[in-house]
Amino acid sequence: MKKYFSKILMSSALIVSFFGFNSCTDYLDKSPLSDISPTDAYKNFTNFQGFTEELYNCIPLVTAIGSHNNWNFGEEELWELGESRLFAYNVDQGDYRAWNNAIFGSWFKNGGVPSSNTRGDKGNLWGLSWYGIRKANIGIANLDKLTEASDVEKNLIAGQLYFFRGWFHFMLMQYWGGLPYVNSVLPSDQAPQLPRLSYQALADSVAKDFQKAADLLPVDWDKIDWPQTTVKQNLTPGNNNLRINKIMALAYLGKNLLWAGSPLMNSASTGKQTYDIDYCKKATNAFAQALQLCESTKRYGLVPFSNYSDLFYTYNQGGKLPGTATVNGEVVREAIFMENTAEVAGRFQWNQTNDYRPASINNSGIKCSPTANYIDYYGMANGMPIKDPTVKDPESGYDPEYPWKNRDPRFYTDIMFDGAKCALNSKLAENVQYAALYSGGAYRTGGTTGAKGMTTGYILTKFLPRLMNDWDGYVKGTTMSLSFMRLADVYLMYAEAAAVAYGGSQGKDPNYYLTAQKAVNVIRDRAGVGQVAQKFVDDPDLFMGELRRERAVELAFEGHRFVDLRRWLLLDKRPYTLKKGIEFDRANDVPSSVLYQNPQNGHVKNFRETVIIERQFGPRNYWFPFLTSDVNLYKGFSQNPGW
Repeated sequence: MKKYFSKILMSSALIVSFFGFNSCTDYLDKSPLSDISPTDAYKNFTNFQGFTEELYNCIPLVTAIGSHNNWNFGEEELWELGESRLFAYNVDQGDYRAWNNAIFGSWFKNGGVPSSNTRGDKGNLWGLSWYGIRKANIGIANLDKLTEASDVEKNLIAGQLYFFRGWFHFMLMQYWGGLPYVNSVLPSDQAPQLPRLSYQALADSVAKDFQKAADLLPVDWDKIDWPQTTVKQNLTPGNNNLRINKIMALAYLGKNLLWAGSPLMNSASTGKQTYDIDYCKKATNAFAQALQLCESTKRYGLVPFSNYSDLFYTYNQGGKLPGTATVNGEVVREAIFMENTAEVAGRFQWNQTNDYRPASINNSGIKCSPTANYIDYYGMANGMPIKDPTVKDPESGYDPEYPWKNRDPRFYTDIMFDGAKCALNSKLAENVQYAALYSGGAYRTGGTTGAKGMTTGYILTKFLPRLMNDWDGYVKGTTMSLSFMRLADVYLMYAEAAAVAYGGSQGKDPNYYLTAQKAVNVIRDRAGVGQVAQKFVDDPDLFMGELRRERAVELAFEGHRFVDLRRWLLLDKRPYTLKKGIEFDRANDVPSSVLYQNPQNGHVKNFRETVIIERQFGPRNYWFPFLTSDVNLYKGFSQNPGW
């Protein structure tokens, strides 16, 4: 942080020097008209919005900073064993210190170039957040200079600045815990001396920023009622979907409060390893306000399940950003807040796409596979969970001899399993066209292609098309961008907060119609999954387990699981420390042509799960360590426990 604070302070000092520079020497006969006043950046809406735009460019990029990027650090993925360059590998080893120096996939790093639009400069949560906080504070400190603007314009500028100040603090505290709350422009000629706050104390300050932003911002920039006395400032009509708005601010207000009330954060602040009811009540109210606005204005909605893949990637659509879908001529927007979109049209191609692709398409083979233990969360189509994947269960209908049959529909969109078609090229061998994922199958051994074999027995297909002709076709055309928050997440966070705050599945905000149970069922109904069974509805603890399973499935592989396991104090508890694969034999009692037409009915024998990795986690693994230079910056900045 010391290095980056210095960089920020120097950068800001240079900006101020530039704006106030009066040279004694003419430079190329400089015209007096080219002098820039220190107030010009803030005097009207157009200029001040130009200043504010850089905050959007400070939003970190998660999914494709460089080669083999990784962003899921819970128990959901297994990367190639021994690939020590990956931060996912370091996390499995309990080495969180690598967050700043892992070669691949450490999007948390120090540094970053806000003005750059290059993906390699955008995977820097730590550095870009501190830069963004300082820039937001500079803007807030100069709001009084915005004199040539209407109240509407002033509110837009201030709302964005307060949102970003809160958001960058929130993004950091999820991983490092309590931090100094920086709400002023720190002097550039001295080290900061702000004390680290408890998580909840910091969350209280962040909540005020989000609330102020929600009070100031509109629901939709394209529907602002600009005053007649001002020039209409919507210079980008139809292209304002990613601009900060009231619903974003309310949703993040709720998330910040729910996180503050979660067991880990409450424990870090008070020593109590339980939910804090008051924080959860406030979170419930914020989420309810956001959902009511979504439902009344249609600003955000749930994309129909037939368009589910549009939330995660587009293919051969000219770089179209995912997160929305066009349904009967109307655009449905589910993505509320997205990662940085630098180079979005092509960044997920090449190495990143190949990491998930079937080994048959190219010699490189798969580097990343979904774990069998995580796939177990995808229950049955009737909504019931799978108790033990190796045991037949009459209640749910699960049968280990037919493990892919009658599963949650999201299983079939997110996961490729044995016998599923992988390629369109009919010239490929049968066991290459169709996933040979049984023990000893071509996909498990690498076959004759020389590719690396599949370790877990499953392939992830959530973020890229399932069928490809060849390597060239597989790589080109995929546009992927991750949602930091989408509407389904808000429904599930509301359900969690309401269930905790108001006593179980029937808990709800007093001013909103949805109970926690109904909010979960909204998401299940969209996917065509059976609703929460009565036995879970009647028991608060069982309901919370089902709600957590629903989050695991609906938000699978989207970067949420690591934080969820940590805030629930489950990260170091079995079975969450395990990463498993499957082994099985095909029964071979039906012709392969029949199997390939309906692979979900595949009949297998000797189905079992094997532990590949067991992570040895302890209390210190709940928070990232600070850099040594950070904790030496000043006495009040302490290291996290155990580091």
